[in-house]
Amino acid sequence: MVVVFLANGCEEVEALTQIDVLRRGGVDVKGVSITADKAVTGAHGIEFMADCTIYDIDFDTVDMVVLPGGLEGRNNLMNSREVVAVCKKFNETGKLVAAICASPSVLGENGILEGKRAVCYPGFEGQCKGAEIAEGENVVRDGNIITSRGPATAMEFGIELLRAAAGDKAAEDVAAGLLFK
Repeated sequence: MVVVFLANGCEEVEALTQIDVLRRGGVDVKGVSITADKAVTGAHGIEFMADCTIYDIDFDTVDMVVLPGGLEGRNNLMNSREVVAVCKKFNETGKLVAAICASPSVLGENGILEGKRAVCYPGFEGQCKGAEIAEGENVVRDGNIITSRGPATAMEFGIELLRAAAGDKAAEDVAAGLLFK
């Protein structure tokens, strides 16, 4: 199972695109609110419902966690002890941890990007501590860490998440169906 963490203030396109692409590829994915409330309001005032809350998930059954960006969303993820603890545990055990836009900085600030190639939204490079920033790339996978730059790269990021979760064929088939080159 894949968990996409949903925080108030998240970039809607970065959160919902991942859920959509992964579901198209047949992956069991849950949009998970990081609070006790399943209602989430995105960075642009779009309100939507998470599938469940962080308190409903047994993370031992999860294979990948995804952190969408958005400045307020990133701040809420960073301030969640539960989110940070899950990301650290996943990294320590080699499970997949993915982040887009401002959220790779959550990983950097918590020692998860140490020695990894990564990308982020411009201006957050200094908060991606320990990472080698991969200039000119939209999506980077380095071992168990997958990062991406921002809203315009959300679809490419989703296809890479699907590749990691379900393999090349699933990623290629879904990309073709979405008319993504």
